[in-house]
Parts: sequence; C-alpha cells; structure tokens
Amino acid sequence: MTQATQRTIFRWIHLVFSIPILGYIYSPFDQIHNYAFPTRFIFVPTLVLTGLWMWKGHVLRRLLSPKPAAAREES
Repeated sequence: MTQATQRTIFRWIHLVFSIPILGYIYSPFDQIHNYAFPTRFIFVPTLVLTGLWMWKGHVLRRLLSPKPAAAREES
C-alpha cells in the first residue's frame, strides 16, 4: 500500500468517526446517555489514533522498520 493511499484511508476514517461526536454534542440532553459509551470508547480513541498516525506516523514507521539503526543513520 502506498503512503498516499494510507493517508487517504486514515483521513476518511478520521472524518467519518468525527460525525457521531457532533451528534453527541448537539443531541438533546435526554438522549446523551445513548451516545456516551460509543463516543467515549470507540469514536474518540479512533480519532486520537488516526490523528496521531497522520501527524507522527512517519516517526513510528522509522522506529519499526527492519533496518538496523546504523543503516538508518547512514541513509
């Protein structure tokens, strides 16, 4: 998978999972308990992980690459 495709997938996941949070924020007060569990434990963690991956994913990929540290420094 190319880096551009990966970025596009993470960007769409990030955007789609932000929509239910808007529903949570703007829902009537008596309906908030219906949205609380998925918002806290599914949508927000997914947004955090995809956001961090889009922001600092290149650092994590470099740390997890199979090249030895000396070869990475020479490149």
